[in-house]
Amino acid sequence: MTQQQSHPVPAAPHDSPAHGALGHVVPLRLLVTVFGALVVLTFLTVAVTWVDMGNFNLYVALAIALVKATLVALFFMHLLYDKKFNLVILLSCLIFFALFISFVLTDTAAYQSTKTAGQGAAMQGVHTPFGTGK
Repeated sequence: MTQQQSHPVPAAPHDSPAHGALGHVVPLRLLVTVFGALVVLTFLTVAVTWVDMGNFNLYVALAIALVKATLVALFFMHLLYDKKFNLVILLSCLIFFALFISFVLTDTAAYQSTKTAGQGAAMQGVHTPFGTGK
């Protein structure tokens, strides 16, 4: 007679002891508070458009968007509780993105002299980071 050999069932990858906990549990009150802050900041973004501050409107709206993105990344994406390496990777990506965009924006001044007469009439009086359209 042969004995039946028992074969262990392989564990699923998420059951391995190397992973530890699956995630960080955030209290519901904190998530609701962050959500409330995001709603208030969204209203504030809209309210900024009601006040004419010239070119400064764009910078205020971008600053509010930065705060909102930071709240989402820290709390809803759990970067506050995750390994700091992930935060370094995210910030590195954002810095390189900003660097590449700044290179593109420095090149736009080279094409200002090639505009033809009457081109961009719809942009009259529009506020941009480079001044008001003329």
